[in-house]
Amino acid sequence: MDGVAGMSDSARLYAYKALFESKRLVTRADMLAVAEVSLATFKRDLAKLRDQMGMPIHFDKDRGGYYLDRNNQQTEMPGLWFSPEELVALLTIQRLIEQLQPGLVGLKLGPLKKKLTQLLQTKGLGTSEIENRIRMTSAGKRAVELKCFETVAMATIARKRLAITHRNRERGETVKRTISPQQLVHYRDNWYVDAWCHLRNGFRSFGVDAIDEAELLNEPAMEVDPAELRRLTQASYGIFAGPPKAWAVLRFTPHRAQWVQAETWHPEQLAAFETDGSYLLKVPYSDDRELMGDILRHGADVQVIEPKALRAKVQRTLLDAAARYI
Repeated sequence: MDGVAGMSDSARLYAYKALFESKRLVTRADMLAVAEVSLATFKRDLAKLRDQMGMPIHFDKDRGGYYLDRNNQQTEMPGLWFSPEELVALLTIQRLIEQLQPGLVGLKLGPLKKKLTQLLQTKGLGTSEIENRIRMTSAGKRAVELKCFETVAMATIARKRLAITHRNRERGETVKRTISPQQLVHYRDNWYVDAWCHLRNGFRSFGVDAIDEAELLNEPAMEVDPAELRRLTQASYGIFAGPPKAWAVLRFTPHRAQWVQAETWHPEQLAAFETDGSYLLKVPYSDDRELMGDILRHGADVQVIEPKALRAKVQRTLLDAAARYI
């Protein structure tokens, strides 16, 4: 088989690229060695570099090797060298992203999409089927202002502090605060930023759609240790941060168990089937708001066993809801 462990066309071209960048003169033996291909494949690769990629590669007969004409403006190899399968995969991912959050990425991905489309067309492939055959639907997705999202993303990646104006929906108040963003999170069709809040001197998660104003500050973000960040964001249930305060024990009916058994509610969840086919699920949580919503969506097919406080809260909610239909 040509290539190292079935090296793809794009991988070989990048290997050649590195070779030309490191040496003024590249011999045929150099190129054959770096990609471990046959002479026939080498010739096809060389033709592709010259004809399809437009690389100014010339052969110096006296020195017995290939070189780049560095006086030619096209001395940098194009960054998008993909096989048809890789191009389809990239366009598929782009299509999914566009449908997931069109306002945030549509404009930014425009040039990339154009380049990918051109490359596909040179290989006799069209993009209409990809665009027409992939569909994503979202429920509960909240609109995010593009400018705020970009500022939050820039601060997170550039490791800068942010001055934000944040709306707390539960308390109905707007608070100005400075945060050190640690990571952006896309969770259940919505964007959140995990950050250290300098106002509260503690770790918080903010819905980006609830940030009305965001200003990038020229001050480095305070760093939270990665292990501590994982503990704060992944130890408890859902989007809510903090160490778990309790474990919820839920019993699902045998009918509902067909679906729930394949779901991951929490990385550290414990689960087992009972003799009657019921499914017992145990998950840790620090804040019961999101957990309540997930329990209630299963209606009569789930029963809260423990803790008593959560069981009572779910019971009250269901009784209040039933009372509205009397």
